[in-house]
Amino acid sequence: MGMLASLISGLASGETVAAVRRARTAAIVYALAALAALCGLGFLVGAAYIWVAGRYGPMAACFGFGIGFLVIAGVLLLIYQLSAGARARRRARRRNADMKAVGITAALAILPTLLKGKGGLGTILGPAIALAAYAIYRENIKPDADDPDAGEAK
Repeated sequence: MGMLASLISGLASGETVAAVRRARTAAIVYALAALAALCGLGFLVGAAYIWVAGRYGPMAACFGFGIGFLVIAGVLLLIYQLSAGARARRRARRRNADMKAVGITAALAILPTLLKGKGGLGTILGPAIALAAYAIYRENIKPDADDPDAGEAK
C-alpha cells in the first residue's frame, strides 16, 4: 500500500513525468552518439581500405578486408559460444539464490502465524524433522546396480 501511495504522489508531483523525459532525452543523445561513432568507424575503415588499395592494389585490398571481417565475425561468435556455458551457470546460481531468498522470506513471514496457531512449534518441527529424516535416508542408501537411473539422482 505504501508503494502505491508513493507512486501516486510521484505522479501527482510531476516527478515521474520529469524522470521519463530525462530518460528519453538521454536515450536520444546516446543513440545519436552511437550513430556518429559508427559513421566515424566507417570512414576509418574506408581510409584504411584506400591506403591498403594504394599499396597492394584494389583486388588484394578487397580480399584482405573481406577475409579480415569474416575472421573478426568468427572470433566474436567463438568467444560468445565459449562464454555461453559460464553465463548459463551464473544465471542458474543467481536463480537458485533468488529462490532461496524467496523461500526464507516466505518462511519468516509465516513463522509468527504458525507459532500462534493450535499446533504451535509442532506444526513446524514435524515436517522439518520428516524432511531431514528423508534427506538422511536418501544420502545413506546404496544405489541399485540394476537401476539405470541410480547414478542420475545426484
